[in-house]
Amino acid sequence: MAISQQRQDPSKLIGQLGQDYATQLTGLTSVPLDTSKFAPTVAGQDPLQTQAASLAASGVGGYQPHLTQAGTYGTQAGTTMGGVSPYITGAAGLTGTGAGTGAGSISSYMTPYMSQVIDTTLADFDKQAAIREKAISDAAVGVGGYGGGRHGVLESEYQLGSDKNRAALHAQMLQSGFGQGAQFRQQDYANQLGLAGATAGLAQGQLGLGTYEQGLAKLVPQLAGGDIGTLSSIGSIQQQQEQREKDAAAQANQMMAMEPYQRLGTYGQGIAQLAPMMGGTQTSITPDPTALQTALGWTSVMGGIMNPNLNQPSTLPTV
Repeated sequence: MAISQQRQDPSKLIGQLGQDYATQLTGLTSVPLDTSKFAPTVAGQDPLQTQAASLAASGVGGYQPHLTQAGTYGTQAGTTMGGVSPYITGAAGLTGTGAGTGAGSISSYMTPYMSQVIDTTLADFDKQAAIREKAISDAAVGVGGYGGGRHGVLESEYQLGSDKNRAALHAQMLQSGFGQGAQFRQQDYANQLGLAGATAGLAQGQLGLGTYEQGLAKLVPQLAGGDIGTLSSIGSIQQQQEQREKDAAAQANQMMAMEPYQRLGTYGQGIAQLAPMMGGTQTSITPDPTALQTALGWTSVMGGIMNPNLNQPSTLPTV
């Protein structure tokens, strides 16, 4: 019995294309890809970000000097305010009558040479009075009335008037010294209050400086924070731009590296799509019969010759 087999052989062109594809695929895949050219990379900090970080680090505690100075001014103000009390106390001691001879009395403000001035003035007054009294006596002698009643009356009246004038002069000098002492005492009182006010004002000024320093302590971090925020924001924008450029470059390198594979893949897909359209050659193969097959064939032939009824239709009755 003959056995027939059919085989669809590809066209010669498809075979050549397939061989070429296999050669290229082997050559391409035998070389490892250099993935470092398109490996992910991270953009470093922008110089502005670095500057912002440096400013943030150096600015930590930048307010402390101002707080320290504010504390110094506060201490100075306390010390200065302590100096107000002596002036207030001194001024309070000048609010009395000013009597007596102690500190704060009017006499303590009078010139220490008052008594010498009074004594000298009165001595001069007495000298002038004696001269005028002698002139009266001389005049009485000249008219021959010395020692008479008229002479005595003139001397008595002159002496009374002189003593009165002397007392008035003395009182006037005392009153003048008292007035000057009272004036100086009042001026000292005003000076004491002025010094107390000036000292208190100085203390207030020192407190004001302390408050100003505290304000600077609060302002320094705010200003530094503004600079840091601006630098960080601009630096972040520039860093993002650099990152985009790195990503784009990596993507371009990856596209370049994968281009041969994509091209070869397109080549292979084209061959696969082209093969059905190119057709092929059908080959029928009938292999030679084996000895057994030959023997069986001859037996069948001989049986037909020797028993021709085998080729007749059966006449067996139908059950």
